[in-house]
Amino acid sequence: MSMYGPFPVLSAEEVASGIQHGQTVSFSGFSPAGAAKAVPEALAAHARAQHALGKPFKIRVMTGASSGHSIDEDLASAEAISWRAPYQTGKALRKQINAQQVEYVDMHLSHLPQMVAWGFLGEVDLAVIEATDITPDGRVYLSTSIGASPTYLKYAKKVVVELNRRQSPRLAEMADIIVMPPPPHRNPIPIMDPLTRIGCPYAVVDPAKVMGIVENDAPDTVQNFDEPDAICETIGSHVTAFLLKEMACGRIPKSFLPLQAGVGNLANGVMAAIGSTPEIPNFLMYSEVFQDSLVDLMEQERLLGASATSLTVTTEKLKRIVDHIDFFGPRIVLRPQEISNHPGVIRRLGVIAINTALEVDIYGNVNSSHLFGTDIMNGIGGSGEFTRNSYLSIFITPSIAKGGKISCVVPFCPHIDNNEHSVQVVVTEQGLADLRGLGPLQRARKLIDHCAHPAYQDILNRYVKESRNGHIRHDLLKCFELHRNLLEKGTMLPEGS
Repeated sequence: MSMYGPFPVLSAEEVASGIQHGQTVSFSGFSPAGAAKAVPEALAAHARAQHALGKPFKIRVMTGASSGHSIDEDLASAEAISWRAPYQTGKALRKQINAQQVEYVDMHLSHLPQMVAWGFLGEVDLAVIEATDITPDGRVYLSTSIGASPTYLKYAKKVVVELNRRQSPRLAEMADIIVMPPPPHRNPIPIMDPLTRIGCPYAVVDPAKVMGIVENDAPDTVQNFDEPDAICETIGSHVTAFLLKEMACGRIPKSFLPLQAGVGNLANGVMAAIGSTPEIPNFLMYSEVFQDSLVDLMEQERLLGASATSLTVTTEKLKRIVDHIDFFGPRIVLRPQEISNHPGVIRRLGVIAINTALEVDIYGNVNSSHLFGTDIMNGIGGSGEFTRNSYLSIFITPSIAKGGKISCVVPFCPHIDNNEHSVQVVVTEQGLADLRGLGPLQRARKLIDHCAHPAYQDILNRYVKESRNGHIRHDLLKCFELHRNLLEKGTMLPEGS
């Protein structure tokens, strides 16, 4: 048997064959960045082989957030997942969750490490963690994400390290890792600036728990973003105009405030719009993901520095970062998700949060995760932590979808992830609604007038007018009428509209 220092080198198939039906396995990865790859692929094949023999085989799966294709697609397609937390984006897995074939726990991402540490989610039988190196005394140098990997390394009963030869060892120069002690023995987190470093460039594992090393050289499977379309550009222009107005009013300092942006084409495009607005000062970010548009902004020195928990960038952009690590290394800090999404740090730094909504209702409640209030799309992710605790919380969404068959401004969201008490600003291509200081009826008027598509404004105004009077006006018989129309007729628009 070959060895890597004191650790045996195993094949992914050897590891997979030792995993038992019903066990809990945690994988590295926050988005596809830094996700375990070889073992979950082998585990999917092992599951299919067990099923072919008529034997049950499903495991409980945890990651940092969403994960790579080999976890949320390959494992799900092999029907090898019985339970999943804390977030996902796989099409196959989503279908199984909505069919109640997989139990899914959708969580605030900063809560996960403490839930694992205290055993609320059960024991972790095995952690499979991608790294660029592990030392004989148990220092683990992670790759393109930190996520929850330090927690899994500490609390899992057994550990396998996937050494990814494709990933640069110099990625460790960005890592700043601490594992929070249990309450009530926690000191204030001394992060006074997005680039403050308070930890080590490596995670730690007890060497006695390491079963072995699996070697691979597979890339992260981060998808390319679409070029911003007209709707995205218009939303971006509304956001930048609002930020400039807030600066002119003295509510944002001339030195500006750190930004956070969610994952996806729309958020990526809005960040590009902010970066291309010269009146906005050069800025910092305190966020959870570092996306493609930020590479360009950092090279242009518009983005001065960024704190995140993952490099969720395409292969081309990652190569640019690694090839110019002397430039990018001091400007990017990668932290555990318990720190990147920590409410206290977000509040202290005065973060301006920009996240994407599936839909928003006329009173400012936001649905980020479910269709019709029943079918999961992805999950709440980090939007709740940033929305609740930021200096400014902004939600962006197109006003309509599916060619106008869906209104993204509705009378009442059938599922609410971020409620009216936390959502401050809503932006569509139609305009911007600043909801701060407004009562429910005033919020409704502003959202309908400024954010709803013209095809739906009369419908929404009529709903408010005809609803039962109260602090919040609602008609419990009609509040989901648009959603019922969509289910029954394929469009939210009522007949004759």
